[in-house]
Amino acid sequence: MNGAESLVTTLLNNDIDTCFANPGTSEMHFVAALDRIPGMHCVLGLHENVVTGMADGYYRIAERPACTLLHCGPGLANGMANLHNARRARSGIVNIVGEQATYHRPFDAPLTADTDAMARTVSSWVRCTTAAAEVGLDAAAAVQAARTFPGNVATLILPSDSSWDEGGVAAGKLLSPTPSSIDPFSVETAARILREHKDVLLLLAGKGVSVPSQELAWRISKATGAALLADYVNGRIPRGRGRLQLERVPYNSDVARDVLSRFRHVILVNSKPPVGFFAYPGAPSVHHRSDAQFHVLSRFDQDAESALQSLAEALGAPRAPIPDVGQTSAIGRGAPTSEGLAQTLAAVLPANSIVSDESLSFGRSFYKFTHAAPEHDWLHLTGGAIGDGLPVATGAAVGSKRTRRVISLQADGSAMYSLQSLWTQARERLPNTTVILNNRKYNILIDEYANVGASPGPTGMSMLDLSNPNMNWVQIANGLGVEAAQATTLEQCADLMSQSFRQDGPFLIDLMI
Repeated sequence: MNGAESLVTTLLNNDIDTCFANPGTSEMHFVAALDRIPGMHCVLGLHENVVTGMADGYYRIAERPACTLLHCGPGLANGMANLHNARRARSGIVNIVGEQATYHRPFDAPLTADTDAMARTVSSWVRCTTAAAEVGLDAAAAVQAARTFPGNVATLILPSDSSWDEGGVAAGKLLSPTPSSIDPFSVETAARILREHKDVLLLLAGKGVSVPSQELAWRISKATGAALLADYVNGRIPRGRGRLQLERVPYNSDVARDVLSRFRHVILVNSKPPVGFFAYPGAPSVHHRSDAQFHVLSRFDQDAESALQSLAEALGAPRAPIPDVGQTSAIGRGAPTSEGLAQTLAAVLPANSIVSDESLSFGRSFYKFTHAAPEHDWLHLTGGAIGDGLPVATGAAVGSKRTRRVISLQADGSAMYSLQSLWTQARERLPNTTVILNNRKYNILIDEYANVGASPGPTGMSMLDLSNPNMNWVQIANGLGVEAAQATTLEQCADLMSQSFRQDGPFLIDLMI
C-alpha cells in the first residue's frame, strides 16, 4: 500500500465518501488510488473555488464532511474565498492539498508556495505529512478535526512522494470530541434576566436556529415575552410552514440599530454581538444601544439545543405550538420585483426543498414574504465573499443525495465568479434550478457608494455596469450543458420554475429585473 492508497482507505474508514476535486500532477497518485479502492464518489469542479464551495454546501445539508482535492498552493489559493465562507458557516471540510515532493521543494519550482501559511488563514487545523507511513493517521486526525463541533476546515498538505512511496498504513476511525458542556450559571443568569426584564432579545445562530431550537426558543418567548431574532450570518435556517417566522438582524446598519434599539438585554445563543459588515464614516461599528448588556447562554462550540432545553426547564416554560402562518399567496404578476419574486417562490416552492441565496441587494425582503412557503432550508452567504451561491447549491444537491430540489436565487454579477458550477450540475444531473437576477450591474455597490459618502462619476459608475457587453445567460448555460430560458415577467418565471421542478436535471432561468 502506498501513501495515496492509505489516504483513500482511511477517508472511507472515517465515513468520508464524497470528494470534490480539481486535481493536478501532484495529486495523480490519489486519483489513481480512487480506481483501485471503490467507495468514493468523486465530483469534478472546473475551478477550485467551485470545489471548496461545493464542499461547504455539502456539509450544510449532509451534516458530515466531504473532502476536497486541490492542486498545490495556487490551487488552494483559488479556493480560499469559499473556504473563508465555509469557515464562517462553521462547515466541516477536509482539504487534501498536493505539494511538491519533499526533495523537490528546495529547487523552488514554479508551483512551489507557502501552502502551510495560506491554509492557516482559512483552516482550524493544518498538517503537512512528509512520510507515507504517516498519511493514514494524519488523514484520520484531519477528519476528526473537521467533525469537531460545530464543524471546522481541516487542511492536510500532501507532498507527492508521501503519496507514491510504499509503506502506507490505513488508520481506523477517530472519535470526535463532544460539544463543550453548558455552564449551569449561564442558564441561571439567562433565566433571571428573562424573569426580571421585558426588554430582552434571544439572538440565535448556528444550531440555535435548528428546528428543535426554534421550538424551544418559541416556548421561552411565549413564557417570558422575549423577542427572537436570527443573526444575519447563518449557514442554514429551516423555514416555511411549521417553523418560526424568524427574521434576521438587518444588513443595513441604520435599520439594524433601529431594530435593536429597544433591547437592553441580549441573550446570545451560539451568536455574538451584531456588528456592521463594513465601517461607514461617522457611524458606530456596533448595532446595539450603548447600554445593552450581553449574556452568553451558549458559545458557538456548545450545544444550543441543550442550552435552550435547560433554559426552558429553568423557566418552567410550557410547550407551545409554533403558530400556523396560513396558506401562501398567489404568484406575483407583471414585472419582477423583490416582493413579487418572493411571493412567487413561496407559491411554487416544492416541500422539503433547499434555497441557496446569493440574491444580495435584491433579496433583502425575501424572508417577509416566504414564511408561508412549504418547509425548506435556506442557505446564506456567510462570509461576504461573493461567488458561493452556485457552488453551495451544487454541493447541497449532492449532500441531499439528489432527493431535494435546490433553488439558487443568484445575483448576476456574483454568478460570474463561479459559473463553472453549472457544468458540474449538468455532469452530475443534479436537481438544481438557478434563477439569475439579471439587472446587468453591481447594484449592491451602487448602494454602498451612498453609504460610504462617495460621489461616483462616469468612470466610477462604469466600473459597476455589466451591460457593455450584455451577458447572455441562456447561451452561457447552454454552453455548459444546462437547459435555460429567459423570463421577463413573474408569470413566466413561475411557469419555468414549476417546469424545472418536474425535471431530473438542472435548469437556469434568466430573470430580467
